[in-house]
Amino acid sequence: MFYDITRELSEEILAFPGGDPKPSFTREEHEDYVITLLSLCTHTGTHIDAPSHYLKDEGGTVDAIPLERLVGRCRVVDLGTRTAITREDLEGRIGDAKKVLLKTWFSEKTAFDPGYPHLTADAAAFLADAEVACIGIDSPSIEAFDGDGTVHRTLLGEGIAVIELLDLSGIVEGDYYMIALPLRLKGLDGAPARVILSDRPIS
Repeated sequence: MFYDITRELSEEILAFPGGDPKPSFTREEHEDYVITLLSLCTHTGTHIDAPSHYLKDEGGTVDAIPLERLVGRCRVVDLGTRTAITREDLEGRIGDAKKVLLKTWFSEKTAFDPGYPHLTADAAAFLADAEVACIGIDSPSIEAFDGDGTVHRTLLGEGIAVIELLDLSGIVEGDYYMIALPLRLKGLDGAPARVILSDRPIS
């Protein structure tokens, strides 16, 4: 079975305040066809952060993220009601998984909440030490609303792909196979993505 864990992208989707504008869609009807003009941020909806999102000129761009970091076996970890996710919350729960998705209470939320679940600095360091290739979360950011960028820089500095604003509401903890493909936007710091899970190997 396949599970689409991508948030539906519309003008109503929650956006990170202060930096991410709401998307807008302008429908144009022509005589024989219809097109829609899109205006959206590279971090709108379910999206993938590239290293250059925080490392700027030092980091790689979203079109350069190796696909092997975004495709393959992954583990979903259900963290329940936790908000500040620490190293202790993750130890013993990710095993040898190199792609990890964090399910929290935020999956069913449709409005921004500055108290959203996030990684602490020690949790980010733990994932870097474990040589995780990809980390995803169902909240607006992997880092706290008042974070100083340490979590992002720790993860992205190790080349770890970061997926944010997933919808894991219908997913139970366990092992899956994932396909997470960002738009191939040349030279940019991130991109909206379609993320799919399967309960069996993808062929």
